[in-house]
Amino acid sequence: MMNPPPSAASLVFSSREFLRLVESYGLTGNWGWTFATNLQVWSPGLYRLLGLEPDSVRPSYALLLSRVHPEDRQRLETGGRVMRDGILGNHSFRVIRPDGSERMLQSRGEVSFSPDGRPRAAAGFLLDVTEQERLARAQAAEKRRRWALFQQTRCYVSSTLCYPFTDFSAEYLALTGLPKAALLEEPTRPVVADERQHWRSYGRELYLSEQIVHVTPRITLAGGERARFRFVMVPMRNALGSVESWTNFIGPVDRPLPPPSDDLRRSLEERVTGHHMRAARALLDWSMTDLATVSGLSFSTIRRLEDGAEGAERSRHAAVAALRAAGIRFSLMDGATIAVAVA
Repeated sequence: MMNPPPSAASLVFSSREFLRLVESYGLTGNWGWTFATNLQVWSPGLYRLLGLEPDSVRPSYALLLSRVHPEDRQRLETGGRVMRDGILGNHSFRVIRPDGSERMLQSRGEVSFSPDGRPRAAAGFLLDVTEQERLARAQAAEKRRRWALFQQTRCYVSSTLCYPFTDFSAEYLALTGLPKAALLEEPTRPVVADERQHWRSYGRELYLSEQIVHVTPRITLAGGERARFRFVMVPMRNALGSVESWTNFIGPVDRPLPPPSDDLRRSLEERVTGHHMRAARALLDWSMTDLATVSGLSFSTIRRLEDGAEGAERSRHAAVAALRAAGIRFSLMDGATIAVAVA
């Protein structure tokens, strides 16, 4: 006789089981404190956050504070203030574990009161946000580095989610000296008047056809100077081949294009067509069989790529990588033309 399938209710975790599951990832722990008896309890996860074995020491608020980095400790409430005034804020602070390692924690808690308004207990949890904090610091440092580079060279790289534009980078606002509202009304406003209509029509056509945009208009800068700048906008496609964003490089025409990131390189390589591959093979004196052998692709796949078959992006990248390794350079020229040469 077959057992009946489990009901939904039987599959629901109890609160204790769910807490144990969450804490097993080593990123959170909780505590409780009854003021009348001074009884304090820590969950196993809280011990682990502090680098301690569960139940290895008697839990106390004073012990928790002792593990907090000295520079952060003064920002936290003392035990006496929590018990006396019922004040328990939300904080981010560093703790130093017994092995000397540091972790960044966030605390959240609340105090419960008796009917006469006296604090009677407190409870809360700690969350390890070390990796998020490190990532945020790294991103902030990278942002400062990019801004310093922009100030020195007037070059920068940014990302645009959609066209027509709904936002502009801080660099572009600083470069042109125009407010966001003015650019939203007319994105080509910085372009000198006698070139504006040409670049507006040309760029719009490339954007709407989801092609690489590579233009060199003369623009008016924040200080009134007029200079010719290079604008390169590359469509970034998702796994389904749809454009999900545009990566943009903007800088004076006398500045070289920066080395592309891996994602940007892949997007550029999607513009390498069959005639580029044939030209590259000719420079190397390779047959289609040679390219198939070196790239690890089949002869029929190389033929489909050179015939312009759609939906073979992974194979295209493999073929381009093989040609690059053999010394071929694919360079983006004015007007989004891709040139093929031997390095």
